[in-house]
Amino acid sequence: MSKDKYVGMDVHKATVVVCVSDKDGKTVTEATIQTKREAIRDFVKGIGGTIHLTFEEGTQAAWLYDLLKPYVVELIVCDPRYNKGRYAVSKNDKLDARRLADLLRTKSLKAVYHGEKSTRALKELAQSYEGLVSDSVRVMNRIKAIYRGRAISCSGLSVYSPRMRDQWLSELKEPGARKRAEFLYSELDHLKELRRQSKEALIEESKKHKIRRHLLTVPALGAIRVAQIIAIVAYPQRFGNKRQFWTYCGLSVLEHTSADHEFKDGVLRKKNKGKTTRGLTWCYNRQLKTILKAAALEAIRREPFKSIYQKMIDRGLRAEVARVAIARKMAAIILSLMKRGESFDPKHLIKETAQSTTAAQ
Repeated sequence: MSKDKYVGMDVHKATVVVCVSDKDGKTVTEATIQTKREAIRDFVKGIGGTIHLTFEEGTQAAWLYDLLKPYVVELIVCDPRYNKGRYAVSKNDKLDARRLADLLRTKSLKAVYHGEKSTRALKELAQSYEGLVSDSVRVMNRIKAIYRGRAISCSGLSVYSPRMRDQWLSELKEPGARKRAEFLYSELDHLKELRRQSKEALIEESKKHKIRRHLLTVPALGAIRVAQIIAIVAYPQRFGNKRQFWTYCGLSVLEHTSADHEFKDGVLRKKNKGKTTRGLTWCYNRQLKTILKAAALEAIRREPFKSIYQKMIDRGLRAEVARVAIARKMAAIILSLMKRGESFDPKHLIKETAQSTTAAQ
């Protein structure tokens, strides 16, 4: 008799709803427990048998993964975007837990990677830096909104300069608006200092990873971008090839065709028609896509990417499409360097590009 147990967890801030089912899909037990380390661990340890467990990616996913991994034979952190719409029926916590257990039992889940503890500190620092950058931009936008709301032109960066601050504040005749701007300027000063400290901590932590010096040889990948890439990618071997990595980066092209075959003279043949693209994949790591697009925009002004980009434009490729192609090349290079532990060789890229151009012709 099989002792396999399939456990689905619907995790919330205060509670975790658990459903345990057997190999036939029959519910063995259901429970609602507190979202606390001891309660969750004791419940899982008390299930017995061979435990297969799943829950959706979320705020507490990394913590739960580290907590429960030692007590199960299989642990899948699944993608909630992939699960969405799989069941067009009523929804509540117990039903969600049952469905997760059922999807786990039938091997119908799409896993989200977890497990590389060596980059955990770098991930935390990268998230801290990204949050401070976002907060700084938000405050800067609020400052400009005050001036624009009073028809005061404030293009450029001088409006943020401490040396010109009094001059800009004198433009605000309303006491309330001036005081509000002063508070925002003070907030911006504090954020800039925290951002500087966070940046230094992120770069210093990234130096503990050997791959850093290899990635720094790629044009347009500075210390910050390299640190963020290492934190996000973590374990490059989880990507079997560059196409899988392109999908993760949001650089994979979606294609759409219909009625692909026809009968001609009584013989089934595939139609000779072009593929219709539907843009880039919608399910991806947004931070990594932002990094690669920004790096590509900078790389097209440097060799060897500048020449490759210009050749694409000369062949009639639209500028935005050519930039995506450069971002894809950079993603493939990054994956290759991280897997092999090698530095970037421009000669290899030029040779590879020439071969692909010849084959296309």
